[in-house]
Amino acid sequence: MSRVFKITPKRIKRTNGTVLTPEMAVTVTTAIHCTNPFCNGAKEIKEAYQRLYAFDYAKACCNQNDFDYSKLD
Repeated sequence: MSRVFKITPKRIKRTNGTVLTPEMAVTVTTAIHCTNPFCNGAKEIKEAYQRLYAFDYAKACCNQNDFDYSKLD
């Protein structure tokens, strides 16, 4: 069973020519049952940011500490 999470950046982050702002919130559904959305390498989060904001999660060197998340289901 999958889980749904809302992910919101904690602060403005400028790294390697990319900008992440707190207004760039996404909602993701994980493919597997886990307690946080970062448990499988943040695959769904990377895809959501690329699709919605053309933001490269890996290029910006993001990690779990840059985000707040809440479970929606």
